Amino acid sequence: MAARVHAFGGPEVIRYEPVPRPVPGPGEVLVRVAAAGFNPSDVGFRSGFMQDVVPLDLPFTLGSEASGTVVELGDGAEGFEIGDHLVGRVDKGGAAAEYLTAPAGGLVRAPAALPLAHAAAIPVAGLTAWQGLFEHAGLASGTRILINGAGGGVGMFAVQFARHAGAHVVATAGPRSADRVRAYGAEQIIDYTRTSPYEVLDRPVDLVFNLAPIPAEAVEALCRVVRPGGALVSITVPVEPPTGTGVTGTHFVARNDPAQLAELVALVDSGVVRLDIGARPLAELPAVHRDAETGRVSGKTVLIP
Repeated sequence: MAARVHAFGGPEVIRYEPVPRPVPGPGEVLVRVAAAGFNPSDVGFRSGFMQDVVPLDLPFTLGSEASGTVVELGDGAEGFEIGDHLVGRVDKGGAAAEYLTAPAGGLVRAPAALPLAHAAAIPVAGLTAWQGLFEHAGLASGTRILINGAGGGVGMFAVQFARHAGAHVVATAGPRSADRVRAYGAEQIIDYTRTSPYEVLDRPVDLVFNLAPIPAEAVEALCRVVRPGGALVSITVPVEPPTGTGVTGTHFVARNDPAQLAELVALVDSGVVRLDIGARPLAELPAVHRDAETGRVSGKTVLIP
């Protein structure tokens, strides 16, 4: 069984249907999927909005990250054995299924400290948070950072990474996720449903990490809370700080990086990073997409075949 899209459109185009068990090619492994992670980008893949970024041929199986167990090795696949527990990102989809084939070099061993299904939450959100903070923002100890939209999956990692790096973390979060974001280590929570950072911050921040889909006027408002010489990094919308603010703007799309993913797994195993996961049956994926489009999904959700 797999969650497949035969035509772009709303959540109703997702079909949970039987498919042949895939066969691993050279250098690939066949994984029995324990869970596939859901990401907001999956809505874009399903609707066709992401075709300019990652073109996919119809029909295709959804899902960009998975955890599971190796059940077969393709010719030349190295580094793993049958029975190993793995986790990884798959950029061409295919994770939302009972079985997945993927290049062995793109997968890493799953953390031992988590249920295997929960490990599926790590690759996309974890790599996005890591690359945004450390590669694009240059986060260092003592940085005063505002994480805008911290209640989602990327926010879960970003807050914990920033605190572990010694940053002072301010976060925006709604009432449903505020307690969770505070538990991750945010030292100040701003309820974005009631006020804006510009109205309540007592002094500027060095960095804004934007995780929310915001309009152009909100970008300008965020720039007003950044000190001259500071930075605004966004994973959702391009950012163009107004002239004269002295703020640099960066928009990026995270890449797959198995070496970094292995580092993130080690942080989870060491207890530095904890995960709060919601699990649902893979057959409910259309409902998860509907919930995401209406703002009823917070934190990180994994789908279990």
